[in-house]
Formats: sequence, structure tokens, C-alpha cells
Amino acid sequence: MHKALLLSSVLALLTGSLAAQTVPTTPPTAPTNPSAPATPAKAEKSPWLIFDQPLDSVPPTRSKAARERPLRDKPVRTATPRQKSFSGNNTAPTQGANYVPLDPDTYRLIDRYAIKFGSDSLHDPHTSSRPYTRAGVARLAERMLSADSAQAYRTGSLSRADRFNAQYLLKDNWANSEQGADVNQSASPFLNYFYRNQTDLYHVESPDFTLRVNPVLLLQAGKDTELSGLRYVNTRGVQLEGTIDQKLGFYTFLTDNQQAVPGYVQDRILRDDIVPHEGFKKNFKNQTDQYDFFTARGGITYAASKHINVQLAHDRNFIGNGYRSLIISDYSAPYFFLKINTRVWKFNYQNLFAELTAERKNQDQVYPKKYLALHHLSFDVTPNFNIGVFESTVLGGRGIDSTIVNGRVVNQRGGFELQYLNPVIFYRAVEQNVGSADNAILGLDFKWNVLHTAQLYGQVVLDEFKISEVRAGNGWWGNKQAVQLGAKYIDVAGLRNLDLQVEVNYIRPYTYQHEDSYTNYQHYQQPLAHPMGANLAEILGVLSYQPLPRLMLVGKAFYSEQGLDVNNADLNGFNFGGNVLKSYNTRVSEYGNKVAQGNKSRLLHADFTATYQPRLNLFLDAKLIARNQTYTRTLALNGNEVYASLALRWNIAQRLHEF
Repeated sequence: MHKALLLSSVLALLTGSLAAQTVPTTPPTAPTNPSAPATPAKAEKSPWLIFDQPLDSVPPTRSKAARERPLRDKPVRTATPRQKSFSGNNTAPTQGANYVPLDPDTYRLIDRYAIKFGSDSLHDPHTSSRPYTRAGVARLAERMLSADSAQAYRTGSLSRADRFNAQYLLKDNWANSEQGADVNQSASPFLNYFYRNQTDLYHVESPDFTLRVNPVLLLQAGKDTELSGLRYVNTRGVQLEGTIDQKLGFYTFLTDNQQAVPGYVQDRILRDDIVPHEGFKKNFKNQTDQYDFFTARGGITYAASKHINVQLAHDRNFIGNGYRSLIISDYSAPYFFLKINTRVWKFNYQNLFAELTAERKNQDQVYPKKYLALHHLSFDVTPNFNIGVFESTVLGGRGIDSTIVNGRVVNQRGGFELQYLNPVIFYRAVEQNVGSADNAILGLDFKWNVLHTAQLYGQVVLDEFKISEVRAGNGWWGNKQAVQLGAKYIDVAGLRNLDLQVEVNYIRPYTYQHEDSYTNYQHYQQPLAHPMGANLAEILGVLSYQPLPRLMLVGKAFYSEQGLDVNNADLNGFNFGGNVLKSYNTRVSEYGNKVAQGNKSRLLHADFTATYQPRLNLFLDAKLIARNQTYTRTLALNGNEVYASLALRWNIAQRLHEF
């Protein structure tokens, strides 16, 4: 009897779930003459498209003017309509309940159109902090395809690649756009339940609940001149995302990974005993250059009001408009954080409270913890010019041994200082008032969009600042500052979909270092800001070209001069200020410090990637990396390295190692 009741309950739940799903086809058009038969709606084309056509696959018989009209004049979906925002779009008037996953390729496109079209009436997308909200990106794509976009934003008609990208952004953010949800429907679902829309293996949509389920796959194989054998990446997993009541968002990203890395990545792993971007790892099949690790990211977001989002997650963040960030980047392993984002009037104010791992231990134990508190306030001085200020502090965790020196206790640390939870306080004042030895960093950033074709941006970071020592110019070790200046130029020389980014980064020795691993600016033995650490000067360029809607060509070049330690693996050896894992108490000199001191490395890293997208979120990559690196003190290590690879990606970003 109980088994029968249980079986009935399960069947009822499944039936209810299927009934709540959106019907994937458009209802037939009602005839004007009641006696005439109903005209069936025209089915959309299959999501498998010809490589040089935009996503809506407009017939070749249509005129150019017709092709550039909006996708549809009126939405035809039967689902409960979303609330209208102040921008006039069919999206809820909040920041949204989910974010676009961090992916350099996707964000490069979004940044291109944020420059070209500007922000909307809600001042979105706000590009100074990532990830961006799906709602803001969906509104941007809708504006790109609106009938008056060319006149309103003086951008001229969209190219085929621009239309492809706009429709891709609409479809990938369909839960925040009626127009996107409409055009994302698939005419040929698989087994009637799978791929009922073009972006998701399985989805559910009702007025109170949405769910997206997708597989994750990354298969990459390549050859490297420094290490013998096949270099590969084998990643399999799942990605889920959804909303409840259009206010509570949730997501998770789970993968199992095996990787055989190129030579230069192996050098970093041996130095820091960690796989870049990841947490716990172990050797795969007892091979010293192959690794096995599990990736887990996820969290919940609550759209508390039209202006406030609260997120509790295990993931990464990025602040700034550059390719690198000197404030906080997405290089390190994911970490647990609470984020409060307030977007009101011309202000965007973000509070970030994170629990970090001070160091990875080889013993079977709970790894020692430390904490990060960061707030970033940006202000839109004009619609095209934004300036922001930030402050962060890193503080030690519990269980730190105390030391008695001259009858007093030093290096004594406790847990998280509750006063840092105050969202409108000056952290440096808290640090001084409580008498802590925490590591406080502050600075500013700016962004200026010029004539819908270019952007100037930059950052200034002050780890320590003593004006008398700066004026003296004698290379005091405590002059720990970092500067970034960059520019983006879209449609270079009038050539559509050819974009260029150039950036300069300058980081003085010992920046981000502190007394020990409990207060330095790193997490899980990986830098929280620039992936190369400090004591460096770098210039980089990124040139991207989209000759066909489904084909993207990206070339990158990084030239850096960095002062390295003679023996990078020895944390107790000479410290020239480049490795953020070391204590500044092991510095080589009090004065006379300058950028690139020590074992000076000159590195030229160049790579070219051709990416083809045969289906939404399915990518084929062909990549070639060439490196030349020389040293002043370890001449035997001078040399070249070439790495070539092919990859198949499905719902996952490229695994990049650019250091």
C-alpha cells in the first residue's frame, strides 16, 4: 500500500513538472474568416545552421532593409509576461537573479557592445565589476536589435556578425528577455523533451520557476616542445541554473578533470604546488606532469529590490575594465564569499566578504583560513565616464601561534573582525582602531568611453604609501604601488568586427606581499590580482576579428620584464619581491629596490586561437602558443617553447595559462 502511494506521488510530481513547462511551438494563427482553416505558424529553422548565417537564418530573398528590422514586431509567447523595466524591455525591474558566467571570449563581446551602444536607462551593463548580470546583458542585446538602434546610438547598421552576437546574447539569457525566449525556441526537439530551446539540453519554465540543465565537456589535445608525450585536458561535468519567483537565482558548475600541462605551466605548478585556477589536486596515475582535480562552483543570488542584489557563492570575481586586474582577478581558485551589490542612481557599490585558504597543507587536516573584506564604489560622472575607488583588507584566521618578543605577544591573530562587516566604513580606520596587523590595500580605477568607438581605462593600487619616501626616490621597499593603463578600439580603421586592446601594467617589488601567508594577497597559493605576482612591467595586446558570424580569430601578445628569485621554490631564500607567497620580511634590501630586480626575466608570450561555433555554446578551438624567455642569472634556462592544440568545448570557457 505504501509503495503504491509513493509511486502515485512520484508520477503526480512528474506530470505536474511536465505540465508546467513551456510549449515549444507557436500557436496557430487564427483565421480572419471563421470558415477558413487555421493557418499554422511557420516553424523556426533547426539550431544547426549554416556557418555564415546569423542565428535567425533569414531567407536570402529578403532585402537588406528587411534583414535589419527587429526579429519580431510583437512577442508571440504564451508564457506569463515578465515585468516591464524602466528601459521599456520585458525584463523584471531588478538587477536580475543570475549572472553571466565568467568567460573572456563572451565578455570581450559584451564589452565591445557596451562601448558601441553605451549603457541603458538603468545604467547597465556596469562593466567595472564582473560577472555582469544576465538582465543587463539581455537588455543590451535587445537594444542592439531594436528598430531605432542605428539612429539612437549612431552606430550604423549591424554587420552579420553583430546580429549573430546580439541574438546569441539574447538566446543565452532567454530567462531575462521575452524576445530572447521567443527566438530561442527549437522547431525540432530531441525526443520531445531535450533541446526544446536552442541553448539548453533540458529546461523548465513556469511563472514561478525556471531551470536550465546543460552538459559540460572540454576535450583538448596538444604537443609541447618542452615536455614529451601528449598534453591534454579531459573535463566532464554538468551545469545547472535557475530562478524561483524571478527573485531567487541559483547555479552550480561541477566537473571532474584530468590534465597534462605544457612545460611552462608545469614550472608554475612545481613552484607553488598548485594547479593554476584550481584548489585541491593530486597526481593522475602517478605521473609527475599529469594532474587530477575536481572543480565546483555555485551559489544563490537574491534580487532583494530593484537596486540591491545579494549573492552567497563559491566562485570568483573580477574588478576593472582591463585584461588584467590589479584589484582582484579571476585567476585564483574559487572561494566562498558574500557579495552585496547596490546599483542606484549613478552609483554602483559592491561589498565583498570572502573566506580564503591561507596555504595548502600536505597533511590530512583542515587548511588554515584567512579572510578578505573589499568594497568598491564607482560613480558615473557622465554616461560615458566612470570613476571608482576601492579598499580591501586581508586578515589572518584562527589558530595562529603567538610569539613572545621582549615580553610582549606578536603575530597574534584571531578570526574575522566583525567591524569589517560595516558596509560604509573606512577599513584602514577599523584596522587602526582595533590595533590589528591586517593588510590593507586601496586605490582607484576609471573608464572613459569615447565616441562609441574606443575606451580608455586604468587602475592605481596603493599597498603602502609614504609620500616622503616616494619623493626621495631612493627605492624604499615599502613603496608598493601598481598602475594600469589601457585602451580598447573597436572596428579598427572602419573594418567591422576588428577590435584591438592594448594595456600596460607596472607593479613595484613586494606589492601584495605581507608578513606571512595569513595576510598576503593570495588565496590557495595563487595571486588574487595579477597572475604573475609583482616586480614586473608588462605590455599586452589583444587583436580579435570575426570575419564570419561563427568564426572568431584572436591573437594575443604579452611582453614582460619581471624580477624573479634565483630559486623560486625556496620560500626562505632571497626575496626580490616578485612572488606574492613570500614574506616581505625576507626582502633583499631596505633601499635601492626597482622593478625587475633580481633574476630578470624577459618573456614574450604570443598565442593565436581560431574558434568556430557550429552550434550554440559548442566550440572548436585551434590554438598555437609560442614563448621566448631569457634570464640574467640562470642562463641555462633560456629558451623557446611552442605548444599547439585542438579542443572541443561544450558550455565551458577556454582553460587559459597566460603568465
